[in-house]
Amino acid sequence: MSTGYASRHFEFGKARVHVMSGGEGEPMLFLHPAAGAGYWMPFHEMLAESFTVISPDHPGFGDSDALEWIDGMDDLVYFYLDLLERLDIERTHLLGASLGGWLAVELALHQPSLARSLVLVDPIGLDIPEHPIEDIFAMNPDELRAALFHDPDVARRFIPEEPDFEALMRAFKEKSAFARLAWNPFCCNPKLPLRTHRIAAPTLILWGRHDRLVPPAHGERYRDLIANSRLEFIEDSGHAPLLEQPRLTVDAIGKFVSETASGTPATGG
Repeated sequence: MSTGYASRHFEFGKARVHVMSGGEGEPMLFLHPAAGAGYWMPFHEMLAESFTVISPDHPGFGDSDALEWIDGMDDLVYFYLDLLERLDIERTHLLGASLGGWLAVELALHQPSLARSLVLVDPIGLDIPEHPIEDIFAMNPDELRAALFHDPDVARRFIPEEPDFEALMRAFKEKSAFARLAWNPFCCNPKLPLRTHRIAAPTLILWGRHDRLVPPAHGERYRDLIANSRLEFIEDSGHAPLLEQPRLTVDAIGKFVSETASGTPATGG
């Protein structure tokens, strides 16, 4: 059982990048979505019961400084390849949510040997004009809560109706960093479908049954694009199953990794 986590910073020029880690077992790199960086959440603790969880804050998010040369997903990928060298990680389970799911896909195809397994939770990254991703930049807090969460009470816990000044400033910082990565083209890499054949890792795609931000058609497309992959739905959850249904989601991840280790096929779903 995990008993907490360590927090440290790495220097990249004049910038500092924040990395949290905890638990025991094989390494699992968690790549966070566009919000919520910098916090060790219940799902981190659950994952740390079985894995050594490494959870960086992307540059410009959470407690990490921005790096001016990062203005697109390809830059973020190469930053992470450098960070992983600093962390002495050559091979890891990759877990990414939303923005982090897109990043996990890009890492897995840029360096196929990196991923022991690949788990994508409601990832963005694909351009499907007939099933567009909703524009979070245009949403007010009420609309954002409804888009991200199925349960209104859970939504208010993570997006309070009266946020304090620090929360407002953090949200502004992270929206700005997200826009640099995903504004144009919006939340996608149009060339991604041409490259996913490079992914070698067995892949689990998890989707909140009631995701109103990214249509389930994106999960189905990822399943069709990535060999040796399957799609599963998390019930009673919106776009953020790791927050809304952490136990169900972590159990699904643990079962998948165990099946992968035992050689059970990952296809289907």
